[in-house]
Formats: sequence, C-alpha cells, structure tokens
Amino acid sequence: MSLRRTLVTAGRVLAQLRSDHRTIGLMLVVPCVLLGLLAWIFQDTPVFDGIGASLLGVFPFVVMFIVTSVATLRERTSGTLERLLTTPMAKGDFMFGYALAFGVMAVVQALVATGFAVWVCGLDVAGPLWQLVCVAVLDAVLGTAIGLLASGFARTEFQAVQFMPAFVLPQFLLCGLLVARDRLPDVLRWLSDVLPLSYAVDAMKSVTASTAPGADVAQDAGVIALWVVVALVFGSLTLRRRTA
Repeated sequence: MSLRRTLVTAGRVLAQLRSDHRTIGLMLVVPCVLLGLLAWIFQDTPVFDGIGASLLGVFPFVVMFIVTSVATLRERTSGTLERLLTTPMAKGDFMFGYALAFGVMAVVQALVATGFAVWVCGLDVAGPLWQLVCVAVLDAVLGTAIGLLASGFARTEFQAVQFMPAFVLPQFLLCGLLVARDRLPDVLRWLSDVLPLSYAVDAMKSVTASTAPGADVAQDAGVIALWVVVALVFGSLTLRRRTA
C-alpha cells in the first residue's frame, strides 16, 4: 500500500461524487428526512428522545452501506477497477481510498444529520454534542467499510442491494433498539455482543443519557473502529478485479 496512491484514489472518488448530485442528496437528505418523520410521528412524547440518537447512528450506517456497495461494484462492472489494478495501485489502496473519500462525506453527513436532529427536531442530548457527531461519523464509516466488504460478493448492483438484509437487518434486530440486549436469549445476546451496530447504538445512548459518557463512548468507539479496519482488510483480500 502507498499513502500517495490512497490519497489519489480518495481524490478521484470525491471528484466523482461532487458531480453526482443524486448520491449526495441520498447521503445528506435521506437521514434528515427519516429523523424528521420519526420526530413528527412521536411529537409530544418522550419516544424520539429515547431512540432518536440511536437511529442517528443507524440511518447513516444503512445509507452509506447501500451507496458504497453499489458504487464499488460499478467500478468492477465498468472495468475501471481492472484498469486501475494494472497500475502500481494495490487493492488496499483502492479500499482505503474509497473509505477515506466516503469518510469525508460521513463527516458532512454527521454534521448535517446531528444539527437537524438537535436544532430542528429537538433531540435532547445530555452529553457533549461533539461526541454525538463523532459517533455518527464512525457509524457512517462503518457502513462504508461493510459496504465495501459486501460488494466483493456481488455480481450485479441488484445483488449488492440484496445483501442489505444479510449484512444490515440482523444487526438492526439485535442492536438493542427493539429489545434491550440483556433481555435477549443467550445465543442472540452473544451474537449481539459481536456485531458492530450494537456498539454504535450503545455509544449513542450513552451520549444522550449521561453528562459524562467519556469512558463508555471511547470503549464502544474503539470496537467500531476495529470493525472498520477488519472489514477494509478483508474487503481488500476478497476484492475481485472484475465481475465474471
């Protein structure tokens, strides 16, 4: 791997995104629309304050998973990836360059979604707002990394979208949003303890519920960051030059 080639890849992806207004709209507008709809449904109730922050991490995760998996697969099906890998560029340069580019978009997405949730929807946050933003960024980068990993197993864009139930829905069901994780059956609780979205939801809950959540958030963020690195490494190992 080369830092220069990784940065060049990130710059190329950002240049492509800049001209793709629909994708930018999907990444920035959709989480806000979903949060706004949720706040509207549960207006004048404490429900939004209870689950709003958790979904502030879940929605960007899902959106970035879809966008990244489809965009990466398009690089393969168009032959762009095969041409790039005939140069000195390594698969790791490609994967981490993509992650860096979408990580930049994740920062923008987190700032927009968090600002909308807090100042427009009235989300009550007990802890520091900057920690909420940082966890939202990590959640979006996690979605990017897992989307890159999933794209290696798909042959068409339709298949890439179909992977969402396999990679995302089990995490959504077991992350503690629907049922507290300590109330799950033992096997499901152990599985929940492994899945990264569980730690994303835990971190968001800590920030909204505690005025000093530092240690808990740091521990959860460390697990999420480890999952990002593992997903990118495995994604680079399983990445194919082209779709057969």
